[in-house]
Amino acid sequence: MKVYVGIDVGAVSTNLAVLDTGGNVIHRAYLRTEGDPTGSVKTILRDAGRCFHKTDVLGCGTTGSGRLLAAALAGADIVRNEITAHTAAALHFVPEARTVIEIGGQDSKLIVIRDGVPVDFAMNTVCAAGTGSFLDYQAARMGITIEELARLAGTAGNVVRISGRCAVFAETDMIDRQQRGAKKEAVLKGLCEALVRNFLSGVARGKPIVPPVVFQGGVASNQAVVAAFERELGLEIHVPANHDVMGAIGTALLAVREPGGTEATKFKGFDVTGAALASEIFECTECSNRCDIVEIFDGPELITRWGSRCGRWDLEA
Repeated sequence: MKVYVGIDVGAVSTNLAVLDTGGNVIHRAYLRTEGDPTGSVKTILRDAGRCFHKTDVLGCGTTGSGRLLAAALAGADIVRNEITAHTAAALHFVPEARTVIEIGGQDSKLIVIRDGVPVDFAMNTVCAAGTGSFLDYQAARMGITIEELARLAGTAGNVVRISGRCAVFAETDMIDRQQRGAKKEAVLKGLCEALVRNFLSGVARGKPIVPPVVFQGGVASNQAVVAAFERELGLEIHVPANHDVMGAIGTALLAVREPGGTEATKFKGFDVTGAALASEIFECTECSNRCDIVEIFDGPELITRWGSRCGRWDLEA
């Protein structure tokens, strides 16, 4: 079987998707990054290697905040940003998609698509109130799992309003409402609705949200959040089956090689557990930007470098 591999390395999770030549997802994995992107990439590749071999792979792509590190480790043919990867995945499953809402662990984004091309996008900036990590934190604070949070919020008969302006105000409101006797379910439903209002006011900021709307990212598994979006927008929200690994799916789709092409994949294989990559960071002083330059070494060999806004120090893996 010939396949394409996509890897999405984020702050919260590392995801992998393996697609056959027809674009079907035949293997997927979701793993918490836990502050160790190198370790999580090694683990997720090793586990996939139990089902596939290096010779099966026709192409490999990486995306996410750790895409350059993953590319150096795995040997990627393409490296793409999250906007490009999520757009490709959304259009693969919903060809007529015109808006993508993506909410992950530490970021959220809105992508505007016209005629199959992303023409505009917006991302959250400094507040975590509209991301999955805030839901995770509140679930832990209340002694429940994130799955229980979604289930309880979905069973609430009524709702109490929670501030969506920022994470601090939202938590203060939640504690206040609980101390006043509000039911946990109503508070959690209010939290989910606050996340949606935060997204629409802080990320979308008046940008057109035109159907079909595709909801991607780990938070899309929370039906209370999906329902809140549908109420606020008055639109049907499409949630793909593999919504939580869409970045990995998108970059695998983008790694598809030209049929009959002679260029071989750079993919190093699924067993990269022995790779001893080390990183160093230095500050460039050539201009006032003072960029942090990241260097990746395989033993004594410098294999890639990135971080400069001007491209002065960039070195392709």
